[in-house]
Amino acid sequence: MSILRKIVRRVIRGAGSVLPPKNGKGADISSCEVQKADGSPIKIGERYNNQVLMIVNVASKCGFTPQYEALQSLHARYKDRGFEVLAFPCNEFGGQEPGTNEDIREFCRINFKTDFEIFDKVRVSGNDAAPLFKTLTSEPNGTLAGAIKWNFTKFLVARDGHVIARIEPPTPPDAPRVIALIEDALK
Repeated sequence: MSILRKIVRRVIRGAGSVLPPKNGKGADISSCEVQKADGSPIKIGERYNNQVLMIVNVASKCGFTPQYEALQSLHARYKDRGFEVLAFPCNEFGGQEPGTNEDIREFCRINFKTDFEIFDKVRVSGNDAAPLFKTLTSEPNGTLAGAIKWNFTKFLVARDGHVIARIEPPTPPDAPRVIALIEDALK
């Protein structure tokens, strides 16, 4: 069995996981700086102040790529209530995001009619992980900690910048439990 297949099987065994922080509140991402697709930097806490966020590492050639449709649907449904989807392309899992930033944005616009922010391509695990993803997975001794294992790992972030939940790739972004968390965060 190929290494890629073994990894996918391991991820799928954890299917359906919606993990809340073990100690009530996850890490605070407010001070994290990220790069837009055009290379310009923004600070999450300044640009998305008082917003509920769903942060996702994405890939265009992944078995979970159809989740873009649900992400766009959530974005459209809740954006007027202060909800944003932030997508971070990642090519480290099976080389499933080989395109340029413009290729990725065009793919998403054409195939899924996305209008949420798609950022600069990043690494999400290991020593070279982007600071945002290091912070998202940093809850000491908690359920949110640990390396991201595949594309379409989702993090729900409260208006105060603290992580509410980590949603593993097989769980759709519009699963009933996720919708309940979003609704609760938007109150």
